[in-house]
Amino acid sequence: MIKQFTSALVVALGLPATAGADITIGTWNLKHLGWDNGKRVDLVAHIAQGADLWALTEVMDESAVTQLEGELESLTGERWSSMTSHEVGRSSYQESYSYLWRDSAVEYTQGAVVYLDPGDEFAREPYLAEFADKETGQEVALAAVHIVYGDSRADRTPEIRQLAEIWGWMSEVYPDTPRLIAGDYNLAPDHEAWQMLRDQGAVPAITSGATTLSTTDGQYSNLYDNLWHDAAVLNVTGDGIVRFPELLGLTHEEARDIVSDHAPIFVTVGNAEPGFIAMEGASGGRESVGSECININDATVSRLDELPHIGPSRAESVIDARPYESVDGLTRVSGIGPSRVEDIEASGLVCSL
Repeated sequence: MIKQFTSALVVALGLPATAGADITIGTWNLKHLGWDNGKRVDLVAHIAQGADLWALTEVMDESAVTQLEGELESLTGERWSSMTSHEVGRSSYQESYSYLWRDSAVEYTQGAVVYLDPGDEFAREPYLAEFADKETGQEVALAAVHIVYGDSRADRTPEIRQLAEIWGWMSEVYPDTPRLIAGDYNLAPDHEAWQMLRDQGAVPAITSGATTLSTTDGQYSNLYDNLWHDAAVLNVTGDGIVRFPELLGLTHEEARDIVSDHAPIFVTVGNAEPGFIAMEGASGGRESVGSECININDATVSRLDELPHIGPSRAESVIDARPYESVDGLTRVSGIGPSRVEDIEASGLVCSL
């Protein structure tokens, strides 16, 4: 295991499209990894083997990452490495970031740092490190980010906007390296706070679907996790949300309790193929999310029922009130007010109209 950190400026991750890098990159909020909370690290490892390089958030104890390395090595028969930041946070609650990678595919090169954050914009300063595709030698720079949740979306937007400053800084420090920022943002990618980052050419890998496990079994809500990158130069050839409860044969209640309340996401670069597999007897759960959003103008009752606050009866009312020019039009349906429309939009399940 490697542990290196300093206080410094933050960087984001990227891969030049011309370099021919072939790795799978993932990010996962592991819900207090390292606390005495009954976490099944062996099940975490079963999912983690599907990518070559991970940015992990909500790490509470570095020894748990060491344990995860061991589980991965036993499972895959390969060497894995990791490094973990110091604890970050403004209050008594603090957490760390970790990077985890498959030694046969990826190597750490330099620059493991925690953002100095001179303006104190971040409640948890992002963590960066530079890696290289072992086969091609192409260097990558990876930033792990966990945006504060706070009491409302307004508490999250200052940190989101600050990412645009980091993105611009990266173009100077790494002028020949495409950028990608990985993490849990606690904000859907279509929120207006992202516009400053979009204006600089960044796009989210995941634009529809949802990444947090609903308390209702089989349902997901909130597209909070993502990988922002420069699509003009980053050769992303695939992406998806890993519906790990289905891969592990767990209910959502079980998954939230012993694994995480967030699903991991991934991107593949070049010719890489993700390796997410179901355990024996499980149904499978790795899905590309490009076509699974719900169009409120043509979705069936069963699909509309997947949205927050929409049951089968209200779904019929949604259908009767068509067409809609925007999601805000759902307020025409009895029982759906502005706050519920906000929840529906935040779920990340609805297609743009």
